[in-house]
Amino acid sequence: MKRLYAAILLLLSAQALAEDTLYVYNWNNYISAETLQRFEAHCSCRVKQDYYSDNEEMLAKLDAGAAGYDILVPTGNAVEALIRRGALRPLDKALLPNLRNLKPEFMNAWYDPGNRYSVPYAYSITLLGYNVEKLRELGLPTDTWALIFEPRYLAKLKGKVTVLNSQRELMAAALRYLGYGVQEKDPAKWNEAKNLIVRAKPYWASFSNSTYIKDLAIGNIWVAHGYSNDMYRAQQDAATAGRPFSIGFATPREGAVLAVDNFVLHKSGKRPDLAHQFIDFMLTGANAADISNLIGAGNPNGAATARIRPEIAANPAIFPPPQDMPRLEMLRDFDVQSRRILSRLWTEIKVR
Repeated sequence: MKRLYAAILLLLSAQALAEDTLYVYNWNNYISAETLQRFEAHCSCRVKQDYYSDNEEMLAKLDAGAAGYDILVPTGNAVEALIRRGALRPLDKALLPNLRNLKPEFMNAWYDPGNRYSVPYAYSITLLGYNVEKLRELGLPTDTWALIFEPRYLAKLKGKVTVLNSQRELMAAALRYLGYGVQEKDPAKWNEAKNLIVRAKPYWASFSNSTYIKDLAIGNIWVAHGYSNDMYRAQQDAATAGRPFSIGFATPREGAVLAVDNFVLHKSGKRPDLAHQFIDFMLTGANAADISNLIGAGNPNGAATARIRPEIAANPAIFPPPQDMPRLEMLRDFDVQSRRILSRLWTEIKVR
């Protein structure tokens, strides 16, 4: 009888734990373990995360029927797509008093006027990370997309370069290098960007959305196209490991993508109450500062500003100064026909 009673208690405990679980579908390494532990203690619940490495991957999984996520963390153009598909639950702002901490310039964005569905969480720049000593030795520039597209530079880097496995991000880099905007939709200019990529592809080691962090930090690659917060992590990992080189990262002078990532509530989530608790918890100054101090991301939270370490706040590749902002563009969602054309071009790139 005692064994039966213990088994019943164990089952009830497991059910209660399952019921008090927040399910988050998030970018890799985008919330620190320390922050999550504090929230779990705060709410007496568990947070379970699944990960994606590209907005298109996340959207495709949801379109294929993935469900049960309380919170997603999409970039602005993916927020726009999710709203259009009717996939999101409106926010209850009465449950989010810490919304007041967000900087006005990050509110009421084009992808969600009035912030009915989205809460800005962090931002990053898609740029170039590099092995400082190796590129100095080779006499190569570090502030231009030519580093990953031009054979005259790539000849010195063959097999030591990775680019993002993302059609939008890689095409955006090529378009900016060619002098076009990231929202360009002229098929002729897209084809020009495709040809630039195909020409450079034989020199690259791989298309990578996450492994480039480790490969850059241990010296397997010397140049990576990726996100500023990932480059910060590679920089810190190399320093902590005592590598005989350092990692730098810089925004190419031709311009780059600025990505604002947001908390949104998916309609299939079963715990909107926990989701609101989590978002409001993350909006406090101390918790919001973690995204910069521990992850190396830009921060839209004004209450976090004074808590961000000075060397991070002063890094222009994490917190771009006003004079750099005109060179940065956000990706926006495309219409169905344009998405099909881009998908075809991406297939051509990958099979060549």
